[in-house]
Amino acid sequence: MTDHELEAFEQQLRRTTPGKLPEDFAARLRVAEPKQMRAESETITPSMADFWRNLRRTLRWLIPATALTVAVMVAWQGSQPLVNRPASRAAGSLSSTRAAGSLIKADDVKINQQLVSSFDAVARLPNGEPVRFRCENWMDQVVVSDKARGLVVENSKPRVEVVPVGFETY
Repeated sequence: MTDHELEAFEQQLRRTTPGKLPEDFAARLRVAEPKQMRAESETITPSMADFWRNLRRTLRWLIPATALTVAVMVAWQGSQPLVNRPASRAAGSLSSTRAAGSLIKADDVKINQQLVSSFDAVARLPNGEPVRFRCENWMDQVVVSDKARGLVVENSKPRVEVVPVGFETY
C-alpha cells in the first residue's frame, strides 16, 4: 500500500461508525457484577519486558557468583589431603604386609584433559567498573596400567577455571 492509499483508508475508517453490540453479549455485560470487573481491571500484571529485565538483572550477578562459588569449592577440594585406604582393603585377599611392600610399576600412563563447557560472565566491581570472566569446565582423566599384574587405575576429576579477561570498550 502506498502512503496515499493508506491515508485514504485511515480517513475512511474514521468516518465509519461502530456496529451495534449483539443482544446476547449486551445482556451478559448488563448482568455481570461491577465488583468482578473492577477487581480484574485493578489487578496489575507485569509485562514480559519487566520479566526479562528482572531476569537479566538477576543473572547479571547470579552467573559470576555461581562461577566464583564453584571455583572456590574446587580450589578448597584440591587443597584437602588425599586419604588412602588401608592396604588390606585395597588388596582384597592379599595380606596387608605383602600389599604394602609392593609398588605399582606403570607400563602405560594416559593423561587426558577434555573441555566440557565454557561461557563468559560479566560482573560489576563495587566502583561500577565492569569485569568479564572466562569460565571453562574441564574433565581431567589419568589412567595408569600395570600389565604384569593386570591392574588399571583410573581417576577422573572435574576442574573449573575462572580467568578475568579485559573488558574492551570502543
